[in-house]
Amino acid sequence: MQELVTAIRNRSALLFVGAGVSMNLGIPSWRELSAHIAGKLGMDPAEFAQMGDDQTLAEFYAIQTGSFGPLRSWMDVEWHRDAAEKVRRSDIHRLIVELKFPLIYTTNYDRYLELAHEAAGVPYTKVSNIGEMTRLDATATQIVKFHGDFDDDGSIVLTESSHFERLTLDAPLDVKLQADLIGRVALFIGYSLSDVSVRYLLYRLHKLWHGSSYANARPKTFVYMGRPNPVQARVLGSWGIVPLFCDGDDVGEGLCQLLATLKREADLPGPAVTLGPVAVPSAPAKAAPRTAKRPRRKPRD
Repeated sequence: MQELVTAIRNRSALLFVGAGVSMNLGIPSWRELSAHIAGKLGMDPAEFAQMGDDQTLAEFYAIQTGSFGPLRSWMDVEWHRDAAEKVRRSDIHRLIVELKFPLIYTTNYDRYLELAHEAAGVPYTKVSNIGEMTRLDATATQIVKFHGDFDDDGSIVLTESSHFERLTLDAPLDVKLQADLIGRVALFIGYSLSDVSVRYLLYRLHKLWHGSSYANARPKTFVYMGRPNPVQARVLGSWGIVPLFCDGDDVGEGLCQLLATLKREADLPGPAVTLGPVAVPSAPAKAAPRTAKRPRRKPRD
């Protein structure tokens, strides 16, 4: 992992955060989301769950109701109950902030990464659409909401069709991620790499490098998978990706140990971060400002 340690020390590494990190905070599962959707549609939750996968069920809800707003509001409220306390107690989020990644991508819709940076007093800029790419601050961490953000219904990738549309890899955030991954060492955390659009993007990058005379210059990509999985290890390894596993049964604790090891070996300057009190916004009725407030920046129009 020396290449990853060096990239973290030089503040050039990219972190990609998946669902497993947020699940550690007690966010409702897809099964609970499916049950809520079934209730809103007047259907039996157990039967409804057997009628399709998560994306198809969300697609059905969108077709039946014609509006994603109420579901987004429910998710926002349910996923952020006691959010300030959850962030304060999360060693994983504290370590993410302490590792000082300049670029953090996430498929999670929730605000926990943003709240962790706010609680630590670390400036960040949230990016969930092409317009926000024009307002990046080189001195602040970028938190890129790869599958959208609760502040913008139109940005959320949840339904089957929205996942299909991302497979073209020509959406602004797809283009940005490809460009960022070409030149950076990356660490994916989330206990799996199951999102088909992300896997396809990584496969495309592998083919791009494999067919190049500069393949030896390719920065490494590491994926924390949690429990050992020889199938995933073999498949990802064939794409030039390095899988990382934990030794014990607690994959969350294993991730904590991994991040702590990276911090120790990178020997980053500065004191340990303390996550203090933070104000948690209520579910927005309309799009809210997406850039963390910093005194040196002018307010948005």
